[in-house]
Amino acid sequence: MNSVDTVTMWIIIVGLALGSYGLRFVFIGLVGDRAMPPWVLRHLRYTAVAILPALIAPLVVWPTATEGQPDASRMAAATVALVVGLITKNVLAAIFTGAGTLYGLLYLLG
Repeated sequence: MNSVDTVTMWIIIVGLALGSYGLRFVFIGLVGDRAMPPWVLRHLRYTAVAILPALIAPLVVWPTATEGQPDASRMAAATVALVVGLITKNVLAAIFTGAGTLYGLLYLLG
């Protein structure tokens, strides 16, 4: 690695660290001791619910295991997990049934 690459790398690391600190400071340092408006609290209630699908959706639609091609096993597992989650309202049940469906179908179809 030459000196230009090292300098660029450290600029990126420091920039990301400052950006991360700034985002955390806004919420913890500036807003942390104040009451938030009801509309903000209503939106924040859905943040945790949106994180898991946001992490899983790209892996279902564009899986790296199939070089970005949609796969019937992954689509079926996502559908089963969604249906089980909606019916039972249980995250762990949805995760385990989706994982079981995925590995079962990969075994049967593979």
